[in-house]
Order: sequence, then structure tokens, then C-alpha cells
Amino acid sequence: MDSKVDAVVDRLLTAIDVGEYLPGSKLPAERDLAAVLGVSRSTVREAIGRLAEEGLVSTRRGRGGGSFVTGRTGRAAHEATGRTLDHRWHEIVELVDTASRLQETVVRAAAERRTSADVVELEERLEQFRRADTGMPRQEADRALHAAICDAAHLPRLSELLARLESRISTGAPQHVWGEPEDQPEMEARALSDHEQIVALIRSGRAEQAGVLARRHALIDLDLLAQARRRRRAASRQGNGRA
Repeated sequence: MDSKVDAVVDRLLTAIDVGEYLPGSKLPAERDLAAVLGVSRSTVREAIGRLAEEGLVSTRRGRGGGSFVTGRTGRAAHEATGRTLDHRWHEIVELVDTASRLQETVVRAAAERRTSADVVELEERLEQFRRADTGMPRQEADRALHAAICDAAHLPRLSELLARLESRISTGAPQHVWGEPEDQPEMEARALSDHEQIVALIRSGRAEQAGVLARRHALIDLDLLAQARRRRRAASRQGNGRA
């Protein structure tokens, strides 16, 4: 067995399991995943092949093709998630904390530098998030709204720095962790409330308040990952108890 391939399989299983990639989502191109994970394209290709053998992804050829998530995962993915989150937990906590501080800076800048056209765009993106169906449509609308906030800051290098940092947290960045199905309704309601307040604060130029809320909002990812980690640990203890 190739340990590098095994590690990439675990990362991708975890990403699917915690909702970085929801059913129907397209995985990033092999070259992009290879760059994020620090492995070769052949390693990524073999890992995706294993997921395809398990029926977790399907590969389509031609224009618009790629590897797509076919459904939620089972016991093997839950075990991979437990291993991955335990192994990376201290790193993830530090990365999310750092990203939340950068997000605060970006949103403060947006409140200070937004134009009237930026405000119109933010309002439109917020409405799209509000109207989107739960799951992948809402996740995509969330990505678009966050991109509009970065655009309103008019600091592209800072936005690029944030994007690079987020890619170390999630292989699906700039899309955010969306959680397990049972967590999504509460999380989406929380995200909508935060989004409405952040857009209102940016529109009115209240930079400090907008930044504080944005930093808190950025911690949703960590909350969802912590919930997944607790569940996997509890399941592992129950399994050991039955052994």
C-alpha cells in the first residue's frame, strides 16, 4: 500500500464526510489538489480512483467533466475522518484562528472602502443566499457572497493571502465546510443571520463591528469540524466497547 495515496484518500474521505464537498459537488482538478496536498498528480489520481471504486465519486469525460461526489459516506469515511481530524487538530485550530483574524481585516476594509456598486452586489449575493435551497446551492451562494465581500475590500493581495490560508484548512476552499446533514439547517440559519448583519454593517460603514462579527462568523468551520470529531470519537469508543 502507498502511504501517500492512503493519506490523500483519508483527506478526501474526510472532506466529503464533513461537507466540504456535498453530493453533486465537483472535486478540484488533479493539479490543484496535488498542489494543496503537496503530492504528485499521479498520487491524487490513484486516490480518486479508489474513491470511484467505492462508489463515492464518479468521473465524467469531455467538456464539463471531472470527478463528482455521488453521495454521503459510511463507516470507512467516518474512521478516516476521526484519524484525519485527530492528526491535524492543533494545526486546524491554529489555521482557523489565523484565517478568522484575516477575515476580520478583510471585512473591516470592505466597510471602509466599499463603493455603491459593491453594496448593490453584496445585497444581490445576500438575496441569492437567502433564496438558495439547502445544501450545495446554499454552499455555492455562500462562496459567491464571501467573494463579493473580498471584492468590496479592494485589497486583492490580502484576499489572495486569505484564500491560500483557507486552502490549508479545506481542500474545497473557497467553499466552506458545510457539515453533516443533521447540522446543516441550524448552521445555515446561523450563517444567514451573520450574513445579514455583516452586509448591513458594511453598507453603513461600521467597520469595527463588521470585523468583530466576521471573525466570529469564520469560526463556524471550526465548530462543524469539532462536532464531527466528537461524533467520530464517540463512535470509536462505542465500537471498542463492543469488541
